[in-house]
Amino acid sequence: MMSDSAEALRDEVRRRYAEAATAAGEGRSCGCASDWSTDVVDENDWGEALYSAEERGELPNTAVLASLGCGNPTAVADLNSGEVVLDLGSGGGIDVILSAKRVGPTGVAYGLDMTDEMLALARKNAAEAGVANVHFLKGVMEEIPLPAESVDVVISNCVINLSTDKPVVLTEMARVLKPGGRIGISDVVAEDRLTPAERAERGSYVGCIAGALSAGEYVSGLEAAGFGEVTVTYTHEVADGIHAAIVKARKTDEPTRAGLVVAAPAARASCC
Repeated sequence: MMSDSAEALRDEVRRRYAEAATAAGEGRSCGCASDWSTDVVDENDWGEALYSAEERGELPNTAVLASLGCGNPTAVADLNSGEVVLDLGSGGGIDVILSAKRVGPTGVAYGLDMTDEMLALARKNAAEAGVANVHFLKGVMEEIPLPAESVDVVISNCVINLSTDKPVVLTEMARVLKPGGRIGISDVVAEDRLTPAERAERGSYVGCIAGALSAGEYVSGLEAAGFGEVTVTYTHEVADGIHAAIVKARKTDEPTRAGLVVAAPAARASCC
């Protein structure tokens, strides 16, 4: 059973993203980055700016405005025709719509979100984009409403840091992935030197900072859940010792050595 404090945090996150959905519907944008230090974060380091002009051109404007993440997971997940993709915390649907286009009519893109307002916005955006191979599900990351071994790829964009039970989320990802399935996630990640208290000093939980895993915690958590080939690649800093990052791994019975990669600026441009 979820503790009162965890339930309160989840309710705060739900309220924040309901407000974001309403803002997008009204032609405004808001999200995690509104809590990030303007001394560190450039406007080109978050949200819609992380998608190419070609990608944005494929999408309804409200889907672009509802892009609240710290990366572009569809750019690093290497999606293939016919695959089944699951986006955790799908928000306004930007990554689900792009994924649906990548996997084509023989593939499927699922979006999971707990916020009614975001789900309504996502369904509207998908219909406007003319993609039929999408399904938006209401639920939480800790209890993914899909069968075991039903998904080829799990993606997520700056959402796992918002979970109050991240080990369960990582285990759920492994459960729904087919053998050999993979993850391509954008998230906010702390340097290992920062304690949980120090992370909280740098930003709020709903601002995607206080709840961030460290790189080492991400690696060990994924390995414990049954993943190998784990890499955490920093892309840009959002606060002192806190980075947007790409997390990749593959479901395997025999995890291989994991790694932490700090991306050079040139690599960042090609990743996000």
